[in-house]
Amino acid sequence: MFVELIATFVAGLGAAGVVLLINLATRDLLPRWAMPAAAGAGMIGLAVALEMTWASRTIEGLPQGVAVADTVSESAWYRPWTYLWPQTTRIMAIDTDTVRKNEAAPDTRLIEVYLLARWQPTQRVPQLIDCATGARADVTDITLADPAAANWRPVTAAGDIVRLACGE
Repeated sequence: MFVELIATFVAGLGAAGVVLLINLATRDLLPRWAMPAAAGAGMIGLAVALEMTWASRTIEGLPQGVAVADTVSESAWYRPWTYLWPQTTRIMAIDTDTVRKNEAAPDTRLIEVYLLARWQPTQRVPQLIDCATGARADVTDITLADPAAANWRPVTAAGDIVRLACGE
């Protein structure tokens, strides 16, 4: 966050510097408001670019063995460009290297789900996946001992959580 703040200030200074050079080359033909307007436009432009590319940069930075199961994109009235290009605000990823099977319940997998969101700490949520029915359950001490007693909920068709967990 601090690095992005510094980068935003540098973008503003860079844009103002370009306008200053153009103004010097044209012998003060530009209006006086051009330099602060360029600085503001540069800062806003970089902030928008950083927000819109957060998801792709985050996905590229995931370690080997962590696969993206689902993303959530949103549009907002105070970000009108998101109606043309929705902004990805949340990512759900699965650590495929640590998927564990239960010998007592061969169709059940224990997985680690990572929930990533912009400006939020990453959350690690253990989940049980039933490969036969395509359902999931939150992990508690009781469900680890007896997966049949878990509160199973169907997985929506939007994500690849079952496919990634079950290796299909």
